Amino acid sequence: MSDSAVSGSPAPAAPAPAPVPDRSPWRSLKYRSMRWWSVANFVSNAGTWMQLTVQNLLVLQITGSAAATGLSLSVQAAPGLLMSLAGGAVVDRWPRKLTAAVSQALLAAVAFTTAFLIAFDQLSVGVLMALAAVTGLIATVDGPACALLGNDLVRTEDVPSAIGVGSLVHNAGRLVGAALAGITVGFLGTAAAYAANGLSFLFVTAVIPFLRPVAQAARRTAAPKKPRTKRERKASGGTADDGMTVREGVRFFVRRPRLLGLAVITGVSAMFGRNYSLTLAVLVTGPLAGGAGAFGTVSTVLAVGGIVGAVLGARLRKPSVRLVGVLAAAGGLLQVAAGLSPSLVVLLVLVLPMAVVESVSDTAGTTVLQTDPPAHLRGRVLGVWGSIRTIWSLAGPPALGLLMELAGARGALVAGGLLIAVVVLAGHLLRSRTVRTVPALVHAEPAAPARPALSTAA
Repeated sequence: MSDSAVSGSPAPAAPAPAPVPDRSPWRSLKYRSMRWWSVANFVSNAGTWMQLTVQNLLVLQITGSAAATGLSLSVQAAPGLLMSLAGGAVVDRWPRKLTAAVSQALLAAVAFTTAFLIAFDQLSVGVLMALAAVTGLIATVDGPACALLGNDLVRTEDVPSAIGVGSLVHNAGRLVGAALAGITVGFLGTAAAYAANGLSFLFVTAVIPFLRPVAQAARRTAAPKKPRTKRERKASGGTADDGMTVREGVRFFVRRPRLLGLAVITGVSAMFGRNYSLTLAVLVTGPLAGGAGAFGTVSTVLAVGGIVGAVLGARLRKPSVRLVGVLAAAGGLLQVAAGLSPSLVVLLVLVLPMAVVESVSDTAGTTVLQTDPPAHLRGRVLGVWGSIRTIWSLAGPPALGLLMELAGARGALVAGGLLIAVVVLAGHLLRSRTVRTVPALVHAEPAAPARPALSTAA
């Protein structure tokens, strides 16, 4: 007979099994606000891609110059280099829903203004460039505000799913917007495409007031939060007075090794490993003797791989910089193999996993970037990232083009892929060495007391 039977006390209950973490790529859609936000983003992305598709044709129509088309894109991107830090500070200082709603309304006003000028034949190159610059300036606030607002709608462990779903929505909106651009211009004219984009921004503006962030819902039932001490604010990356200065975001970023590592990995990959529209186009039409149809097939496979990667990335829960590095190195080695492809069939086999790895890496890196900083610094950290990303986007194509001039398409793919893998490996070795050094310093014997200084007097 057991002891419990003798004593009359009930046997202890078996411990309940630990809940299985939800890794569904669609788990972020269980939040009602996230579902509405996804619909709004789809509408907005479709309108944006409709306008972008028409914008290049419009510049060509007005100027007849391809160089002017490229200049308009550079003018729109330039504010990201100069004003992203200030835009991130605005996002941290003002309520996120209000900031996102105002920025979306301003973008709608720019789109409607452009549509009005086109309809009455008053749009000149100078005015178009000015409107592009204003759009880029507003985007320095709108980008981080909308990204962080979307993350606020789900719990932290579901942020990768929100980012993955956002990537799918982005790709779907791109396909729909590009298709609608031709139909809209053909039946209603160029001004209608800009007006439709303005309406899409107004739709997002109308949805934002009804969104309910998770933190706001939890705050209603949680106990009052104890104010942070000066030491806690300093440890989280802020100053003792928790000021909303741009300098605090830069200081946090440069003192955070994992964010610096993420910047290096992503920067090298962006410059030498992700401009497939350039490198693969030259490879297909050059050494592999394919045509426009063959490159169209490669582009389709890249798009499919991106969608598959977005779904896989949405299954992540707590991605790390190490995972981003591993994926970047794997993508670099796949790129080396693609550069050595003897035929188009072999290239197509390699392109799919290349796109999958890139998409998963993007989701993991974006999650780290948007969740690692403390909440009061996330806008400014994204502002720092926006400036760095603009540098990559402006410097990457010329650098890669020069490499292709020197080494050809195959050489550029092979050299770029090897460079990415080497940088990731070097970073891993450096981090391992640092980790081994720190414990050695911590466990070192304490130094002997300093001896009194000898007097120099006679």
